[in-house]
Amino acid sequence: MVLVTRRRTLGVLASLWLAATALAGVAPAAAQDAQIYGKSDPAAKNGGRLTIGSLTEPPALDPYHQGADARIRVTVLSYQGLFYEDATGQAIPLLAESYTMSPDGLSYTFKLRRGVKFHTGQTMTSADVKYSYDYLRDSKNGSPGAGDLSTVDAIDAPDENTVVFKLSKPNGLLPITLTHRYGGVIPKDYFASGPESRTKLNEVSVGTGPFKLKQFRQNSVLVFEKFKDYWQAGLPHVDEVTFAFMPNSAALVVAAQNRRVDLGIFTRPQDAEQLSKVPGVKLVRTPSMNQKSIDLGSEYGALKDVRVRQALALAIDKEAVMKASIAGYGQVIGTVVAGMQDRWGVPLGQLPNQKVDLDRARKLLAEAGHANGLELDLTTIIGYDWMDAAAVTIADQVQRVGVKLNIKKVELGVWIRNFQSRQMGFTFNDWPTSPDPSLLFYRHFRAQPLGADFRNWNNEKASLLLDRGREESDYAKRRVIYDEFQKILAEEVPTIMMFSADLLTVERDRVRNHQQHPTGWYFGLIKTWLAD
Repeated sequence: MVLVTRRRTLGVLASLWLAATALAGVAPAAAQDAQIYGKSDPAAKNGGRLTIGSLTEPPALDPYHQGADARIRVTVLSYQGLFYEDATGQAIPLLAESYTMSPDGLSYTFKLRRGVKFHTGQTMTSADVKYSYDYLRDSKNGSPGAGDLSTVDAIDAPDENTVVFKLSKPNGLLPITLTHRYGGVIPKDYFASGPESRTKLNEVSVGTGPFKLKQFRQNSVLVFEKFKDYWQAGLPHVDEVTFAFMPNSAALVVAAQNRRVDLGIFTRPQDAEQLSKVPGVKLVRTPSMNQKSIDLGSEYGALKDVRVRQALALAIDKEAVMKASIAGYGQVIGTVVAGMQDRWGVPLGQLPNQKVDLDRARKLLAEAGHANGLELDLTTIIGYDWMDAAAVTIADQVQRVGVKLNIKKVELGVWIRNFQSRQMGFTFNDWPTSPDPSLLFYRHFRAQPLGADFRNWNNEKASLLLDRGREESDYAKRRVIYDEFQKILAEEVPTIMMFSADLLTVERDRVRNHQQHPTGWYFGLIKTWLAD
């Protein structure tokens, strides 16, 4: 076994991304096109089937209405937006070939790639792009990403290969927003047939990506096959990608030992240590743009009182939780993911409610009317193994201040329904971000209707700061805005961001040129090839 550590300072990478976004209006060079989906390998061979052991299963494969990170991880293989988000967070034109921004920042004009085919066989045109993003931004359609496009007033398609986005306010983040975390370009009027069109996306894919859906059997297997009409010549390299769903890390270890899987990501990195002496495999450790957090829905019982939320934050020892759940394979955080701390994060010592203070926690609970104790349900998600040890540890910690936790496990699909209906309660969360504070904070914490405010925080001052941060382009001014926002976030505690976990991937020797994306999404499979 070889342990490969691919360490990069994501704060520096975020800086590179910001520098790149300042080049809006410059047409992409061939070299930039070559960056799509990571570095190419001139020795790559085509063919073969790649099997991935997965500890999380997507509840559904609908990229427009299903918000689970487990869905995003896999559907990036089939669906594409106008841009691709590379490992540094740079927005690289994808289905867009180039773009220009008007001098006042209120209009973006995108030139589309020609000859792009959908999995349905149709050729993509500007009408499809307009339909896709109009559908996504319409809040009545129920997409969790609708708020990301709230500054878009109208989308025009003046000819078959041109799309114009007209904005109500300047938004320098539009290109990175037009990647494909939510949505993606699909054929015009696809959803016109009604709800059954959403369900059908578990059987067929209708995107433009390098792989199309072959089979999805829930609680069993997910298979993608090479899309032979894919527009990037020579890609993808493998003929088929199979995700075999594993009940737990122990099953994934056994599958790797027996060579039944070629690759897998561990949700508890320490579980991979058992593979340290297995010949023919390597463990690759890479930094992530992920956070493990606890959300405190302000709609849920005693959590409506900010003093209760503060008391819980003061009772939780993040370092101890990280050690218990992922054996220290990560970094404790305050209000941003680890990779953004240097450039965007307020130092933890300058944020309120970060250090354990049991006496103050007890005092706050007493002031809130809970001097004799408090009982709450803590929700964890089945398949996210790190949450099990974290929940037990946190239950022990908060019991010291008189809070009893009932740990309740739910399926991911149930959790997602609660998330989208903003009935989160007191729950674990696990999600990645692009390296910009607006993309991290806006959708989650901005009050409705411009944001989703999943935790029912409804903080007017914080929402105004988020609006200003998205409109401002000067880094120094943005930094002041987001510093103020983070202090409010830490003081009011609608969420407790605990730590960013490293990604630990097991790979068989036959797997070549696999590049792990810091989001944990499977972009790297598109240029991966097999040696036998």
